[in-house]
Amino acid sequence: MGIELELHSGRPERKGASRDTLLRGSYDHGEALSRVLSTLDWHGSGKLGWVDPYGDTLFNEQEAQVARQEVAALTQGCTDVQQKAALLDLAELLEVCAETPGSYLWFMGD
Repeated sequence: MGIELELHSGRPERKGASRDTLLRGSYDHGEALSRVLSTLDWHGSGKLGWVDPYGDTLFNEQEAQVARQEVAALTQGCTDVQQKAALLDLAELLEVCAETPGSYLWFMGD
């Protein structure tokens, strides 16, 4: 099980047309990202708890801004090297998403 990330300039389509809006992707840390996000409570107040490890989740730039703070806290408490690398990659994509009007970060679970 893993979660891949794609940053899009607009709302991505689920079919091949999503490549038209693709800005960047992160495909190397899927399993580690899934492990660290699975520890979060989806009933909690945070945005990252909403990420579905088995399906797709989209964050717009406002949600990415809020999630950036959560990633910073998770990274500080993380001791696993692979999970920390996944969180740093996620933090970078969330930052770009938060600063790019109309963009979306697509969490693609499997």
